[in-house]
Amino acid sequence: MTLAIVLAAEPAASLTTRVGERLVDRLVGQWRRAGASDVRVAADLTELAALVAGATGPVLVSGADLVAHTAVLRHLATSPVGPTVALVLTDPPAPGQASVREERGQVVAVGDPADATGVFGGALRVGAADLPALAAAAEAAAVGRAPAGAVDRLFAELTACGALTFAHRVRLFVAHRVGTSAEAAVAEAAVAAVDEDRAELRLSVKERDDFFTTFFVSTWSPYVTKAAARLRLSPTAVTMISVAFAVAAALLFGAGGRPALVAGAILLYLGFVLDCVDGQLARYTRHFSAWGGWLDTMADRAKEYLVYAGLGYGATHAGFRYGWALAIAAMTLQTVRHMTDTWYGALHDEAARRPRPATGETGETGGIGGRLNAASTKVQADTGSVSYWLKRTVVFPIGERWALIALAAALFGPLVALCAVLVWGVLAFAYTGALRTLRSRWMRVPVMETVDATLHRDDGPWARAVPAVRRPGPLALAVLGALVAAALLVWALFTVHAGDRLPGWAVLLALLVLLVGALGTRAPHCGPVAWLVPAALRAGEYLFAIAVGVVGGAPAWLIFGYVFVLTLHHYDLTARLEKRQSAPPLHGWTLGWDGRSAILALAAIIGITSIALVTLGAYLLVVFVASVVLAWVVLPARARRAPTPVGGGDRSPG
Repeated sequence: MTLAIVLAAEPAASLTTRVGERLVDRLVGQWRRAGASDVRVAADLTELAALVAGATGPVLVSGADLVAHTAVLRHLATSPVGPTVALVLTDPPAPGQASVREERGQVVAVGDPADATGVFGGALRVGAADLPALAAAAEAAAVGRAPAGAVDRLFAELTACGALTFAHRVRLFVAHRVGTSAEAAVAEAAVAAVDEDRAELRLSVKERDDFFTTFFVSTWSPYVTKAAARLRLSPTAVTMISVAFAVAAALLFGAGGRPALVAGAILLYLGFVLDCVDGQLARYTRHFSAWGGWLDTMADRAKEYLVYAGLGYGATHAGFRYGWALAIAAMTLQTVRHMTDTWYGALHDEAARRPRPATGETGETGGIGGRLNAASTKVQADTGSVSYWLKRTVVFPIGERWALIALAAALFGPLVALCAVLVWGVLAFAYTGALRTLRSRWMRVPVMETVDATLHRDDGPWARAVPAVRRPGPLALAVLGALVAAALLVWALFTVHAGDRLPGWAVLLALLVLLVGALGTRAPHCGPVAWLVPAALRAGEYLFAIAVGVVGGAPAWLIFGYVFVLTLHHYDLTARLEKRQSAPPLHGWTLGWDGRSAILALAAIIGITSIALVTLGAYLLVVFVASVVLAWVVLPARARRAPTPVGGGDRSPG
């Protein structure tokens, strides 16, 4: 149940609309239409605190001085970025209104007008975990003597309690806080002048997207979004249709021949359009779910890697010996890149919540890292400029990748498509890796210490059992393992090409060096570049598995399949990190990177590499599917059937 509370403790509570309706009553009706199941009016903060104390789900709060579209309140209530979200406006702050500073969508400071990026809009949604903080904030604000209005004092106190709050900006719609009848009339007129459905459709498109998506997809995808809404398709259904298009494109790329390649390119483009439409449909219909977000993340990667498989098969079928090898390389590179993208995003979010680095005597903030950060911020703010689009394109986002694959495959064939993806991917990885490393050294944020490092390292029984060492650090140990695995792979490739067989002791030695990375499991991950540890561990495990497959003479398609299953497991972890969710239910059954690598090394020494790849890959796939069913079907069903504890349930954080 969602409770909405209108705080009628302001002079504006007595204002009326042009038809004689009080603003308080108008807001009560709007909250009901926005989806609140219970709407109350609180005369003051003390009464609000009492209402919050009895709540068991999210609570929506607004002052009585807000004139806005109902859609603004509905968007706030259904925002997927939560759980706690505040309305932030660009209006100049009136006396008593709280100024807000936000970074990366997070409210990082309240009440400092000198550094403000907006003003509190007088409405917020508070997640269940933050309800104790909201009640405490209401009690503290009730006895305060600050000149700010009641809802502004409440918001300032909630932020002071440490609640992580995200900013919800208003685009295309209207939202204003009013203090007089004249201001209310002007705001009402502005509300009436907006075509709500047209605005909703335009808002379904991301405000900032990549070049290809912006100019070659989003110009017409809203029409598909509206058609999907009229057909009552769910975002999940659109996601699955997109998967079907990508699978068909992969099959056509594998079949070869100019007509098939052109048809595959067209289907790949249409599949990407649908990949954008599922998110647009969710925003247009306001149908968000944790399952939908997780599925979208997993489907994106699965589709891309299935296309790589089709290209690899097609290149091999056309006579190129190493077609599958290129597909494996493209998948491995892209996965490691995504690991760095995810963790750098987490690092940047954590840095936004912390105090900024001190300015040096010369006025520079942290040397080259600080200058790079300032330059990046300036470029990002200059939307529409050449530098802005170059920056967004050079990092090789998904739209550009799919466009390159489609064009290269249709014009030149699978081999050129894979080579193009690899070359641009390597250059983008080098560019982003270098700049992000410099910027992270300036930020000095130990983001790995804010999460369960053992979980996101994907450690197994060996890594959990060995003692910790402080020198060298976890990153150095992980990079050492990745380099040795790469060296083993190169040695194996040259040996196999020469018609020889790599000795078993070489695999065993590489495994021992790889397992040295486990010594960093329980060591502090506090370095400024420790966010690279998961990516380095992924690189080490993938390269070692590929090398073992080469040593054991396993078919290249089988090696691709095994690494593909590994990527599903690791993307599950990163998706949960992005959605701030707990570990998969069966994570302990996945054996960890160390356990899986040890099994493959033993199989290579014995001479049963292909059998091990098939068996271990099938086992991991079964565990992954079972974990998905448990996480998204069984456990939620049990939670729904569980009786609510007496007293309104446990609202403690965590």
